[in-house]
Amino acid sequence: MTFKDLKLSDKVLAAIDAAGYTTPTPIQAQAIPFALEGRDVVGIAQTGTGKTASFVLPLLNMLEQGRARARMPRSLILEPTRELAAQVAEAFETLGSQHKLTVALLIGGVSFDDQEKKLERGADILIATPGRLLDHFGRGKLLMNAVDYLVIDEADRMLDMGFIPDIERICKLLPPSRQTLFFSATMPPEIQKLTDQFLKNPEQVRVSAPATAAKNITQKLKFSPADSKTKRHVLRELMRSEVSTIQNAIIFCNRKRDVAVLHKSLVKHGFNAGALHGDLDQRQRTATLEAFRKGEITYLAASDVAARGLDIPEVSHVFNFDVPISPEDYVHRIGRTGRAGRDGYAAMIVTPKEMKGVRAIENLCKAKIEWIDGEPSTENLAATDFSERRERSRRGERGGAGRGRSKEAAVATTEPRETAEVRPIRQRAEPAGEVRSAPAAATAERPARNRRNGDGSSVSRYHRELLPPATSAPVVGLGDHVPAFLMRPVRVAS
Repeated sequence: MTFKDLKLSDKVLAAIDAAGYTTPTPIQAQAIPFALEGRDVVGIAQTGTGKTASFVLPLLNMLEQGRARARMPRSLILEPTRELAAQVAEAFETLGSQHKLTVALLIGGVSFDDQEKKLERGADILIATPGRLLDHFGRGKLLMNAVDYLVIDEADRMLDMGFIPDIERICKLLPPSRQTLFFSATMPPEIQKLTDQFLKNPEQVRVSAPATAAKNITQKLKFSPADSKTKRHVLRELMRSEVSTIQNAIIFCNRKRDVAVLHKSLVKHGFNAGALHGDLDQRQRTATLEAFRKGEITYLAASDVAARGLDIPEVSHVFNFDVPISPEDYVHRIGRTGRAGRDGYAAMIVTPKEMKGVRAIENLCKAKIEWIDGEPSTENLAATDFSERRERSRRGERGGAGRGRSKEAAVATTEPRETAEVRPIRQRAEPAGEVRSAPAAATAERPARNRRNGDGSSVSRYHRELLPPATSAPVVGLGDHVPAFLMRPVRVAS
């Protein structure tokens, strides 16, 4: 099948030829005809299979006739991240070279004024992140009652980022007669409910099993102790072992602060590396991605902001510094390599605590991932975990046994004490004309700060001064324990 068989217009076919595309991918071959018929479409395909062109090409074809009015876009494309939105805008510029359609990009980190000027001129195609779109709508700079086509890209990522309430609100603001296209790599139940609510008899296009990785990606696991310094050393060894085949690589971390630390470490050890995470402003993020695409940066340490939909065809390797929190994110991460039919390589560093996450990924993908040095034995995992806990205890860090205490120390502190260290309390001079009554037993001594009850429970600092010494006999009634308010100085008339 060729693109001519999809009944696209001559202008679209000319742009496709100019871009160098000849054969549609399976998701494109199945989704484009339904979209051109005006049907709602739910497209499910693994990342890197050409989902972007599956909605860009039919939109260009359907928007050839007509013109947008000020503040009233004709089509709306929602993306979860700024990078994806900018990438889709580039796709419209490339494939829409034969058209005179206006494209507006509404993302965070960019001036509101520049975006409002584009909206005032009229936008045939509006590409936006949900938050910035609702900001413009709340300012009264945008009307959405003329949107005929809605595209929700990376729908499962929208769910992960908490955008579903915003998506529901946006869908309710659009005309009911619109055409809606959903595209995603996975299809969680929450997304299924959303499609049932806002799509009308959608045509579901599924070209691969949900949450599967491409067959041309070699997947490996590498065991490492949990110590961050050792983990970075293991990563460097992995990178050096593949240096002959690495063209460029993305290194994924779970947390933004780990991205910064890892980037600093890689630069220190002589790697040509850059960093990409959500705390960087939009100008830095755009410049870093552009340098990575041009080959000026070989290694990109990134958070999951780079895990979805970024089209960088030359990425040869992906390294997971951390096992992703969500198994679905693993599919998207390794999908940055092996794109457009190329061979890819993905390696993941695994600590003893992350073994459960590996099992979840294997269950999701229904495949066993090979270990580089053989799967660690149960004894090895237990020994590594014990040595890590002992090292944390030695350094005084928090561990499983309590704050900075080993298990033996924690057990020892819970045992009841027969005696308690006491120290005298400094007596305060009594002012003239005042009479103060304080039992000697309650004020002469103070229990030690680590005083505990006989059953091992701790005693609050406020009540320690009211307790008798640990060796005293049981007290009947109030005994010598006088409430603190009765011990305040009382002025007596002379």
